[in-house]
Amino acid sequence: MADNNTITVTLVKSTIGRLPSHKACAAGLGIRRMNHTVTVADTPENRGMINKISYMLKVED
Repeated sequence: MADNNTITVTLVKSTIGRLPSHKACAAGLGIRRMNHTVTVADTPENRGMINKISYMLKVED
């Protein structure tokens, strides 16, 4: 179903009380709430945001 150039990302920890830049990364990926899953393109920009907030995410290729 998903192409090789997409990544599925799920928010598993809340953004409440996090650094503003970490909240911005979650918003930039299109994640709105806990357990929200989005599919994003596998680009260096998205990989950077995922790496920055990896402690809050579950990532599937």
